[in-house]
Amino acid sequence: MIFTITAFVVAILFALNIGASGAAASMGVAYGSGVISKKNIALVISGIGVFLGAALGGGEVVKTIGTEIVPASIINVHIAISILAAATISLFIANILGIPLSTSEVTVGAVVGVGLAFKALMFDTLIIIMLFWIITPLVSFTITFLFGKLVKRVESKQGFLQSKKWKTILAVLVVVTGFLEAFSAGMNNVANAIGPLVGAELIPLQPGIILGGLFIGIGAIVLGRRVIETNGKKIVRLSLLQGSVVSGTGAGLVFIASIFGLPVPMTQVTTSGIIGIGIAEQGRGLLKKRLIKKLLLVWIVSPVFALAVSYGFIKLFIQVDLYVVSAMMSAAFASYGLLKLMRYTQEDRRSYHEDGGGI
Repeated sequence: MIFTITAFVVAILFALNIGASGAAASMGVAYGSGVISKKNIALVISGIGVFLGAALGGGEVVKTIGTEIVPASIINVHIAISILAAATISLFIANILGIPLSTSEVTVGAVVGVGLAFKALMFDTLIIIMLFWIITPLVSFTITFLFGKLVKRVESKQGFLQSKKWKTILAVLVVVTGFLEAFSAGMNNVANAIGPLVGAELIPLQPGIILGGLFIGIGAIVLGRRVIETNGKKIVRLSLLQGSVVSGTGAGLVFIASIFGLPVPMTQVTTSGIIGIGIAEQGRGLLKKRLIKKLLLVWIVSPVFALAVSYGFIKLFIQVDLYVVSAMMSAAFASYGLLKLMRYTQEDRRSYHEDGGGI
């Protein structure tokens, strides 16, 4: 009984962190474009949207996460806790850093870690999922870049967009598309918190997605302030028309993926859209921003980190394979030491040149 309670507690904590991370992926553009000037209002709208999306359409992705990456027969309460704990740790670190991270990537990474530990991984499903991880952000970037060029031309030549009537229409449009994006985020992301519980048969599907959607919505409202600031204002400022393009593109792509039960990186889709429209407006110089490089690095490292943590939990607490755990700890320590050594080397070179030791 205590393990079941623990599994639900970890799932709820994960759902709260999903809400915090997903907030930027839904209403960030509405907040960043100035349509919704108050952060709390944007977060409330996001919370309502993700709850409704989860409750009304989250079932298909839950089935994928819970039963189609690893066999349902190996998922029990202990495995569910391992998956959720590994994903929660990864997402929590990203939220502390204020980075909009894909909860789908860390969850799938954690599930894959379990599959590797038990040598029971459904590679066909995994390959399809990973392909869509690459395809959907690229499609989002392409669509918003092309529309961004068109928007730039329209905004520079058509003065009617500056009229009060059109500003009102565009303001409503960006809020509606942002809400739809939150709705699609709920459809896709509730599986990350509830899928392992459903796979372990700890809760039926429908009550599970309602419970998960509720706490994702609460997380968006209570914990999403830093991430919505990052996505809304620290990458590129958006006009009303640009914001509508980004939100509409993200909502459409994630909605389609959710219907087919594919967990896709919601935040990558939206952030790629913001970058696409930003490059259409400002040119390739936007790619040099340090923040974007940081986002890309976290996106790559996070699923691998979640995989390693999940794999380590299985080997340490379930299979009790201390040889593998020792090897993993040694590798982690060596990697940390190598990174420190590289940093010290760079600092020494910089000091050498600054002190006149080189050109």
